[in-house]
Amino acid sequence: MTVFIVLLGGCERMSRRPYDVYLYTNNFMFGRHTEKQKLLSFLLEHNNPPCDHAPAVLPIIGGVGVEKKTLVAHVCVDERVQSHFSSILHLNGHDLLTILDHGRTMFGKMLVVIEFASDVDDDEWKKFHLFLGKMSRGSKIIIISKVKRLERFGSVQPIYLSVLSYDELRYLFKTLAFRSVDPAEHPRLVQLVDDFAKVLLNASNTLLGTNILKDVLRMNLSVQYWSCILDKVLRHIKRNLSIFGAHSSMLIEQGHPVDITDYALHPLSMIPLTTNVSIKKELPSLRLCELIRDPSVTPKQDFILVAWESRVPPHRSFRLFVKSCAQGSDGSALPGRKRRGAPS
Repeated sequence: MTVFIVLLGGCERMSRRPYDVYLYTNNFMFGRHTEKQKLLSFLLEHNNPPCDHAPAVLPIIGGVGVEKKTLVAHVCVDERVQSHFSSILHLNGHDLLTILDHGRTMFGKMLVVIEFASDVDDDEWKKFHLFLGKMSRGSKIIIISKVKRLERFGSVQPIYLSVLSYDELRYLFKTLAFRSVDPAEHPRLVQLVDDFAKVLLNASNTLLGTNILKDVLRMNLSVQYWSCILDKVLRHIKRNLSIFGAHSSMLIEQGHPVDITDYALHPLSMIPLTTNVSIKKELPSLRLCELIRDPSVTPKQDFILVAWESRVPPHRSFRLFVKSCAQGSDGSALPGRKRRGAPS
């Protein structure tokens, strides 16, 4: 028993009630304890293929906004991982073979994290995989993608991340919106939490929507204010469904314009801020939660809308470009879609 207790003392302590972890600090990642432990085990174990020195590969597969990159970032800052690898390299899938140009500067055990936006050619992957094995024995690779086909490159069982369940989402939303306030003191607001959770569950990026709305709601714990915000959100969703035939979160994910007239009280549209969007550097910026709370703060010119900025690694931000004159508010449908009620 003494030996057993000593053994347990060397193991990582895990919360018996993982939901409560988020109550202690905003810098904890909600849930994902099982997935984090699997990822740590993969990185710290000597599980390279016995046939050669090729790096072991772990695919992490999941949809948009399910915390794939956040999970990896949390594990990469672990002291055990930092000391296990000489360096941690982050690559984009489209720059996969650029690593061949830096072979002379690579040494020691490496952890290579690759984010794929699309599938990759098998020959290109084999060239990269074999090269890394020759250059750095004992290295390991993590694949991050929403493309399920990439699981074929894994040497171990993939980790699949799914969206939060309704109960998880409701709990998280209530915890973030009320913060240190006892929800029992606001029974009507607790009922509205159910309505918000149902709305968020239908979004393609539930965690992003949760973080945006909690910043809006926690500033004013009145029933009238929460009901007003819920009405705005519902009208915003209905408007985009009517014009474009798709949920606003799905439109953003696909890079299409989204109508935000219901938040600004006059015609406005926004699109994701990417390298394909040409903008002026001096454009003003505004947080989405501020716009939803008070439409009067809307700049009269084009501006950058910051939907949300993460406080935890990798500190990801969601930024959008807003045009002062909405291009999509006149009902111009997306390719392949029809406006509801429009003639065939």
